[in-house]
Amino acid sequence: MNVAATVYRGDLVENTHAAHVAVVDAEGRLLYAFGDPARLTLARSAAKPAQAVAVLETGALERFGFDDADLALMCASHSSEPRHIERTRAMLAKAQVTEADLRCGGHAPLSDAVWKEWIKRDFTPSGVCSNCSGKHAGMLAGAQALGATVIDYHLPEHALQVRVKRTVAELCDLPDNGVQWAIDGCNLPTPAFALDRLARLFVKLADAGAGVETTPRSKALGRIYRAMTTYPELVAGEGRFCTTLMRAFDGELVGKVGADASYAIGVRDTGTPTGTLTGTHGALGIAVKVEDGNTPVLYAIVAHVLEQLSIGSETQREKLAAYRHPPMRNTMGIETGRLVVSAPLERV
Repeated sequence: MNVAATVYRGDLVENTHAAHVAVVDAEGRLLYAFGDPARLTLARSAAKPAQAVAVLETGALERFGFDDADLALMCASHSSEPRHIERTRAMLAKAQVTEADLRCGGHAPLSDAVWKEWIKRDFTPSGVCSNCSGKHAGMLAGAQALGATVIDYHLPEHALQVRVKRTVAELCDLPDNGVQWAIDGCNLPTPAFALDRLARLFVKLADAGAGVETTPRSKALGRIYRAMTTYPELVAGEGRFCTTLMRAFDGELVGKVGADASYAIGVRDTGTPTGTLTGTHGALGIAVKVEDGNTPVLYAIVAHVLEQLSIGSETQREKLAAYRHPPMRNTMGIETGRLVVSAPLERV
């Protein structure tokens, strides 16, 4: 078992967590790994930038007047804060559809602060409150841009989803049948492929984000990179890892979580060595999957990987300290244990 993190209570081992890591260069070559970099992985929401590429390439953003903040929300797993819900409603209005057209449902928010506020006023969330509502609003626009129906835009055989499937495979450098599909929590198809292919997708984002935009596809990727890094508060929300990460690195990288503990990062080429461990120049793609789906452990491992690769400055990485070493206290505030990450990357 590829134990990447251990939780101690006192001096006793309480839990161990297996994980896998893949690090690729700008050409998609596997540089470093921990565990199984080819582990078949459901990317879940980490695939949203690829899904957004498919929508962007329909011309929907221009047709309906979506801006880069709207594009960031299309890539989001947001916290259902008022700004997220309001922007979703604005996107629906621009696309000339209604909340009733959404095929995602309401759920408890990803933010504890929002959840407490909802409880106080006995609020029942609806589709616009889904953390995936931006993606769905974008897809409603994309379906119309294709001249397709909107009532069934979420179904695997819909013209838009067929386009999404082809786009995802292309971005992962796989044949169409090289990607497997299931149904996500938000009711849309979600892809599965080898973990290193998720890293490949994000290194393409980072490469385009550094200005390497020679084709319509790379221009689309670059726009998505800039949208996510310009509006990190829309990609997640206050106190969330994705927002904290992208704010800390100020446009140098893009990061996105997927449900049940997958994560992907694209580090753009800054013209200086990417990290002391790699000793290379150029963009990097990083993908992580925790076997038991533990998200706090995932964030600790991601922060640990960035540290191993010497990505950014020590000051930037220190802004992730609360995730790298999450406090473990009981109801009286007494420290009861600690999380220790040990996932040494090995040269492939």
